[in-house]
Amino acid sequence: MRWMSLSHFCTVAVVAAGLLLVPPANAQDKKPNAPTPGATTAPTAPTARTTISEKKLDAAAAAVKQATALKSTYDQKLAQAAPAEKQRIAGEADQAMRKAVTDQGLSVEEYMSIMKVAQDDPAVRDKLLQRLK
Repeated sequence: MRWMSLSHFCTVAVVAAGLLLVPPANAQDKKPNAPTPGATTAPTAPTARTTISEKKLDAAAAAVKQATALKSTYDQKLAQAAPAEKQRIAGEADQAMRKAVTDQGLSVEEYMSIMKVAQDDPAVRDKLLQRLK
């Protein structure tokens, strides 16, 4: 089970980072609509957890930049690779993504947690997006 989560980190890290760009537009589109029945989750939950230090936000933004560049590189490698090599290259990509995060002083868990908070909390998302410009 742990191996599977490790092998998918590369994809998850970049997808999480990419989702930072989507929620503001979606949030604007969805607010005018009536609340969906059963959607009773309190929007205040993420704001209670948004005590992410500026240093951690800086590190997460740097990791996102590196992860994005790595994804581009490894996407090209995977597209050109023989089928027998794709698993090995995907493993290399996973390790490179992990290193990009840990080189910024974050654990993978911290990074993923920051990405989750940024997806859920517009204030944190905005701070992170400002750092990505």
